[in-house]
Amino acid sequence: MAYRFAVERADYSDYAGGQVFYSLPGRPALPVRLTSEILQRCLALRPAPYRLYDPLCGGAYLLCVLAYLHWEAIRELIGSDIDPEAVRLAERNLALLTTNGLEERRQKLQALAAAYGKESHQAALEALGRLEARLRRHLAVHPIRMQLFQADALDPRSLLQHLGPGSVDVVITDLPYGLQSQWQGESGAAAKAAGRPSPPPAWRLLDALRAVLAPSALVAIAADKKQKIAHERYRRREHFNVGKRQIVILQLT
Repeated sequence: MAYRFAVERADYSDYAGGQVFYSLPGRPALPVRLTSEILQRCLALRPAPYRLYDPLCGGAYLLCVLAYLHWEAIRELIGSDIDPEAVRLAERNLALLTTNGLEERRQKLQALAAAYGKESHQAALEALGRLEARLRRHLAVHPIRMQLFQADALDPRSLLQHLGPGSVDVVITDLPYGLQSQWQGESGAAAKAAGRPSPPPAWRLLDALRAVLAPSALVAIAADKKQKIAHERYRRREHFNVGKRQIVILQLT
């Protein structure tokens, strides 16, 4: 795949998980350059600023990276996950989009550097300084609202407990691959009870999202190539492959 927007091989090491951003083992993340490319392809299809939602946010790494790289395109970040541990991690990472959160992280890294004297801790402190300078420039332009909650992304009722109809402009998310991450939650019980085959999780996710999407909203999904990313109430706007992943951008009809 040829990148159309994130064409430069920039140094994204300041955004590495486990350095300034918090991470947990087994929480896979999209590469930063690919994440940026996806949002920029959305920008070419629909004007910003966005109320941006990741319904499978894990530790909210994707949302945080997009905020730092494309602050001007975002007016609100929304994250949710069915896993309460992931939501707690996401809360810590989203705090790094505030000066208070960065200061708290600095103090922790300084304590680690003093206790262990590792080069990695000093490198993290230097990265934090660069992120802080970037954040202050962003905050001088406009603030970003943030919302985080626990919910089953396959259940529209669960989403509507936290989000109003039409409250999301763009969704960007990375589907579970069944290796390091798996689907949880609603299992198509209604279809099974009626004697019908249960639709695949990707279809059920798209169906549930319709409850909270604004007219002509975009949904960008990264998934393995075996999954079919389609729904009769959406039209495909983009499809491309990167390594073992496929990226599909759909628009609500």
